[in-house]
Amino acid sequence: MERNQRCPACGEEAEQEVLRESHDLLLRCSACGHIHREPREEAPPEPIRVRAIVSAGTESAPGTIELMPTDVVEVGDLFVAEGEGDEAAGVEISSIEAVGGGRVRRARADGIVTLWTRVVEDVVVPVSVHRGRETIPLHQRADGEEIYVVGEVYTFGGKKVRISHIKLRDGPVLRKEGWKTLARRVRRIYGRFEREPTAYGRRT
Repeated sequence: MERNQRCPACGEEAEQEVLRESHDLLLRCSACGHIHREPREEAPPEPIRVRAIVSAGTESAPGTIELMPTDVVEVGDLFVAEGEGDEAAGVEISSIEAVGGGRVRRARADGIVTLWTRVVEDVVVPVSVHRGRETIPLHQRADGEEIYVVGEVYTFGGKKVRISHIKLRDGPVLRKEGWKTLARRVRRIYGRFEREPTAYGRRT
């Protein structure tokens, strides 16, 4: 098993062979052979599906919105809500029902019972950037008809990311370079930084 990261001895970005896994990881640098320890990273939390009521004009229908447990949701935020079958729509949060039955303007996803929403044209696209065993979550507001292409570079959360694959709401995963889809069909985009951001302690 290997992971790609900077060696604390030689400073090179290189594969680090995992020699032993316990409370810490025992690693050996493939560039200089230095053996060192690193804290063991916890697995990222799994997304949850929060109940949503989606209103379009005078009609309302039940749906769900996929969120990470620690995401903070506010009235006015934009998301994609999924309905029956493959139906999905960009929505704006109009009201939040929190655990305990009260209505609030802001709450963590794992403390929400129901999101009351209205259909809008814009959506928020969730993005996961993998760097070794670390996953960095980003979000980007986009028109529902905006096109994303595997292999191309986009700006997400102010950072340049090259898309490696796209998970669609109706199941398939787009992996081949040049394949594309609309923002409203995206469940999650996966990619890598085109240029490592200094905000995460990496050189550019």
